[in-house]
Amino acid sequence: MMVGLSESFFETEILTASFLKIDKYTAKKCQITFFIKCFNEFSTIMKKILIVGGAGYIGTVLTEHLLNAGHFVRSIDLFLYQNNHCVLPYLGRKGYESMYGDLCDTEVMQKALNGITDVVLLAGLVGDPITKKYPEVSHTINDVGIRNCIDQLNGLGLDHLVFVSTCSNYGLIEGDQLADEDFELKPLSLYAKSKVATEHYIMELKGSLDYTPTVLRFATAFGLSTRMRFDLTVSEFTRELALGRKLLVYDANTWRPYCHVRDFGRLIDIVLQAPAEKVAFQVFNAGGEVNNYTKQGIVEIILEQLPNAQVKYKDHGVDPRNYKVDFGKVKKILNFEPKYMVPDGIKEVLIAFENHTFDHVDEQPNVYGNYELLYPTK
Repeated sequence: MMVGLSESFFETEILTASFLKIDKYTAKKCQITFFIKCFNEFSTIMKKILIVGGAGYIGTVLTEHLLNAGHFVRSIDLFLYQNNHCVLPYLGRKGYESMYGDLCDTEVMQKALNGITDVVLLAGLVGDPITKKYPEVSHTINDVGIRNCIDQLNGLGLDHLVFVSTCSNYGLIEGDQLADEDFELKPLSLYAKSKVATEHYIMELKGSLDYTPTVLRFATAFGLSTRMRFDLTVSEFTRELALGRKLLVYDANTWRPYCHVRDFGRLIDIVLQAPAEKVAFQVFNAGGEVNNYTKQGIVEIILEQLPNAQVKYKDHGVDPRNYKVDFGKVKKILNFEPKYMVPDGIKEVLIAFENHTFDHVDEQPNVYGNYELLYPTK
């Protein structure tokens, strides 16, 4: 008899057999199979996930996805961009906790990690412009803080660590080459250099960790979020043109990969559920080749909806990055493909502006982009 099963579990076997016109032995096998399936499904909701940076652009959408999937979610965030309101939709929901705290504070992180089974490391000073503007803070958080955070994880009996890196690590690629995970990394910014350094640090820990680390190199994000950002290409271009402003686009023929925030949430959940042999010390480009676009390609999609919008193109901008990315590995190993395409994200933003969802963006620019920050000093 299976441990934990009462005799009453099998009391309906005669009725089951009669209804299905099968013998009692087969009926009991069906019931046991059903029980095992229910047990396996129940076991997946027992994950207790810490999202470091859970109040951010991607973190809030990831929170929604994981809660809907039945997981417990604890978010820790420092609200560097006055984005504390972004956790409001989740407060009071069963299985959700929000903590205010700095990942650089080991005591705070120790409390945040209590009872956790998995960690998603999203936090950091995110983006090329903000790290260039605040290089010392960038070093404190993205280099020292992230590494110290990783060092705290061993010995806690965790299942997975998902470290979110970036496709910006590929930097500048000439021609039509597609960058797979083994392609040479050429980080051009402090942001990407910190990500590459952390990737290397994680890989050097192979053989010394009691949990499964996975690196996801994210494409540039798009899509709606409770912590909306309008300093990212798809949403920035769409917003400017939706407001009737003239858009100046630098280096229109440069390539980037893009991915919807909801697809990122789904992929992270897939990694957290994956067996260690598939994802341990693996790097995956996160996105899909269908969303490799030039800046001009994005503008043309917007102009299909706003044919009278004004756009001007100019060469030699301050950001020389150019890279198309191969997402074959994540498709083959994790069976992941994006459900949302760039036109979907553009449509979302246009509908939001048509319905006056973002009427006050100009009054609170830093809430809707990573422009300024007040990092607390000790």
